[in-house]
This record gives sequence, C-alpha cells and structure tokens, in this order.
Amino acid sequence: MSRDNFDETQEQPFISHLIELRNRLLKVVLSVLVVFLGLASYANEIYSFLAGPLLAHLPENSTMIAIDVASPFFTPFKLALVLSVFIAVPIILYQFWAFVAPGLYRNERRMILPLLIASTFLFYLGVVFAYFVVFPLIFGFLTAAAPTGVAVMTDIAKYLDFVLTLFFAFGLAFEVPIFTIVLVWTGLITPKALAEKRPYVIVGAFIIGMFLTPPDAISQTLLAIPMWLLFELGLLFSRLFVRKPAEALSGQLQSFNDSDKD
Repeated sequence: MSRDNFDETQEQPFISHLIELRNRLLKVVLSVLVVFLGLASYANEIYSFLAGPLLAHLPENSTMIAIDVASPFFTPFKLALVLSVFIAVPIILYQFWAFVAPGLYRNERRMILPLLIASTFLFYLGVVFAYFVVFPLIFGFLTAAAPTGVAVMTDIAKYLDFVLTLFFAFGLAFEVPIFTIVLVWTGLITPKALAEKRPYVIVGAFIIGMFLTPPDAISQTLLAIPMWLLFELGLLFSRLFVRKPAEALSGQLQSFNDSDKD
C-alpha cells in the first residue's frame, strides 16, 4: 500500500466521524427547537409556576418587577429555551451514547449506559429537590430578613438567573454518587480510601456549596448536606463495582481481543 493510499484510508474514517457528529448535533438542535416551539406559547405560565415559591413568601401588596424594558418579553422565553434543553436531555444523552458507543469495549458499554440513565435521573432529582424543598426555605428566610421599611420586589430577570444557578448547583451536586462509582470502577481509588477521606469530603462539600450557591448559610448548608449524604450513598454502592484482579485481567484480555477483531 502506497503512502497516499494509507493517508486516504486514514482520512476517510475521520471525515465520516465528523459527518456523523454533525448529523447528531443537528438532531439535538432540532429536538430542542421542537420542544421550544411547543413551550413558547406557555412561557408566561411557566414563569409564573417557577416564581411560585417566591411569590408565596412576598409581603402583601408586593410583586415582582421588570427593570429592563424588554424583560417582560425575553425573560419568559429564556426560561422556555432553558426548559427545552432540560426536557431534551434524554435525547441529547442518547445521541451522545449512539456516537461514542461503537468506539467502546463491550464491558464499557455495559457500564456507561446505566450510568447515563442514573445520572440523568439524579440531575432531575436535584432540580426537583431545589424547587420543592430548598426554594421555600430560602425565600421564606430572605423575605423575612428584609429590614423594616424595605419593600421586597425582585426583578424577574435576576430571579431567573438566581434559580437557574441553584438548579444547576443542586443538579450537579446530586451527581456525586455517579462520580464516586466511576472513580472506584476505573480503579483510581478504593472504597476504603474514599471512606478515610470522609472529613475532607464534608469540608469540600461546604466549600463547593459556598461557591455554587448564593451567599447565604441556608442555601450553602442545604447543598452541602445532600452532597455529603449522596457521597455516603455512592460509597455504599461503589463496593459493588470494585474490580477484582481476575476481573481486571479478563477485561484487558477482552479489550485485546476486540482490538484484534477490529
């Protein structure tokens, strides 16, 4: 085989991968667009639902306000777009899985797919926990802590940024069991070593809570404690994914066999 033919055979798979990546990205964008078109007409109702935890704790005759001229129009549509991406997450993860699965070994495919499903569920669970548990406590405390003579009237755009930050923080925090299981499964650390680092994990959870949440002790604590408990849960389940020496050797042999077949 000549040098030119070898380069051509190497270039063709690379181009085909780029084409497949482009097609899957187009499917992701199309799925988000379809969901957004379905939600756009209900953008104001969706925003009212999102603002419910704050409105329930505002003083009598107090309302939310819009500082910018275009905020009453663009803010609900921004929320609808973010919600569209949120709803389309299973489709996005499926497209990601369909793209990377052919390049994975058999044992990796058996592991990654359940982790993708579990991580999606945990992220949704973190968002639900933030909305139904954390928001009522935070907004109840913040509105009650306002000084006398100060009218609590939150801007709708700033409120949306605030709650989206908390959604992301709690959704990411609820992924701790997945991170723990992956660390143990890949052999980077053992459950025993993780258990010995528990004090550092607890301190780290409060530090992460300080950076990912607004500057108040309540939201920081409400994020740090679930992270610690989820770490304990991940530590418990990670013991089921410890690779024994024989299993690790068989996995390497299987990888060599699969590569030989390719």
